[in-house]
Order: sequence, then structure tokens, then C-alpha cells
Amino acid sequence: MKTLVIEAPAKINLFLDVKGKRNDGYHELESIMHQINLVDRINIQVDDGITVKSSSPYIPDDAGNLAYQAARLILEKYGQGEGAAIFIEKNIPVGAGLAGGSTDAAAVLKGLNILYNYNVAGEELVQLAAQIGSDVPFCLQGHPLISINDGGSSQQEQTVMGASCLAKGRGEILSPLPHRIIPYMVLVKPEFQLSTAEVYKNFKLELLKSSPDLQAFIKAWKLYDIRAISKSCENVLETVSCVLKPEIIPIKEELEAMGALKALMSGSGPAVIGIFESFQAAQRARQAMKQNYSESYLVSSYGGGDYANGI
Repeated sequence: MKTLVIEAPAKINLFLDVKGKRNDGYHELESIMHQINLVDRINIQVDDGITVKSSSPYIPDDAGNLAYQAARLILEKYGQGEGAAIFIEKNIPVGAGLAGGSTDAAAVLKGLNILYNYNVAGEELVQLAAQIGSDVPFCLQGHPLISINDGGSSQQEQTVMGASCLAKGRGEILSPLPHRIIPYMVLVKPEFQLSTAEVYKNFKLELLKSSPDLQAFIKAWKLYDIRAISKSCENVLETVSCVLKPEIIPIKEELEAMGALKALMSGSGPAVIGIFESFQAAQRARQAMKQNYSESYLVSSYGGGDYANGI
């Protein structure tokens, strides 16, 4: 039975600004999205119909799962009655602001396109992805690790590289940024979750004291200056999430007290990322945070670090 296994990297927001509310109900964003090497692994097998199973009890196995929606969308549009049995090895924390569901959906789109030789062009896949969710188009970017087994013979995609993009609109208008690696990050996910819809519902643009400087971030990114990049990292949704869940604040403070150049929330939270200059400092911080937060990881940019799947 022909099987494809594809990695689905988590997404972090190194910069997130909300410019206002759109007529369609979404918010107009400016965000820097970056893939890290905390990954789900998606096993897709040729089958009749669509089934989705997972190693996690916290995600649905029906049409409520974005991976299921992705499979149905591409199979109905380009298929001729094919199906897929999908298994998600879940490593990305659920409800964390890390686009776990979106990256699984993107991996299914990409995987089924390869498995069934649909040859759907990249731009067409992005249009499909945008129908599923705002983060899915970004999660299609990059070059994930892919393995294909065809009844005994196997092959593996060797070009593995993460993506970094400036995202605008509701997150689907993407401009690629130069390839850069952030080698030492500590990701901390507290036990609770946050609803993205609730965070955006409570966001008040008029309460912001100032807007973060996108051009300063892009300049630092192009210069590959880790200190300047860290200084420019901002997330305006912290003004909401840290009120709804004040427990986020001490996580940021602890990471910075342990040497993080900057600690900020990813997406709508509650996961927090701390950027470090050295492996030793990041490792000490991760070990310390692990004592209080079981979902604490030492991670790197996807395809560019030694900490595959977080340690």
C-alpha cells in the first residue's frame, strides 16, 4: 500500500500587528511568520474514503479537523474517487498559537498532491489553503521532510528548509523573507488554551499606546542581527491575552530573567517564545521552565537546527 509521511512544522509569530477590522469580519494583519522544528508527522495512506486518526485525544477525528477538511477539498476538486487514511502524530501543543491544525492541513494538501500526482501548482494550492484557514497558506511554504514508501521501495525528500514570510491581509497575503536561522529558542506552553476568536473579539486598536516597527524588524532580519531582530519582536495581541490569562506575563519575565534577548507570545497565545544567544543559556532556561511547565521545548528554525521535534 502506497504511503507518504510528511512533516508539519509549527509556526511562530516573531512580529504581529493588527491594523484594524475588515469588512469581512477578519482583522487586517501585518505579521512575520517563521517555521520551527517542533513538528507533527502526518502519515497518509492510499485508501477508500477519508479517515483521520491521531495520537492526541484533544483533536477531532471528523470534519471538524482541518486536516480532514484539506483532504476533502483537494480530493473532491482534483480526484476521481480516491480517498486517504490519515494519521497525525501530534507533537505540537494544541490551542497554543502555533498553527498546529493549520500546518497539519497544509501537510495533507501537499502530501495528497504528491501521493496522487495531481500536479496542482503552488498558487492553486495556496488558494485552496486560504479556504481552510488564515494560517494554512503560510504553512504550505518551505520544504518539509517527505518520505514515500511504495510497497517495499522508498524515497525521501532531502531538501529540508523552513519558511519565513511577511503576512498581510488576514494572513494569506505572503511575501517571502530571506532565509535566516534562529538557532536557540525556548518555547513554553502553559496548561491552558486560548480561543483565537475570543482574543480578536476583545482586541481594541484604540487602546494601543504605539504600533510596533515593522520596518525595523525587516531591516534587522536582512542584516541577520539576532539582537536587533529580538529587540524588534512584538505582538500586540498580548494586550488582550495577558489580560485574559495573566499567567502568561511571568513566563515572559522568567525567560528574560534567564537570559532571553526577548520573550513574546506567539499568535493569539498562550505559547511564549524566548530567543537566546547561546545553547547553554537556552538549555538552562528550558530545564528550569520544564519544572513548572511540562510543555517546554528547546527549538530552532525548521531545517536549520539540532533540536528536531523539540527537546
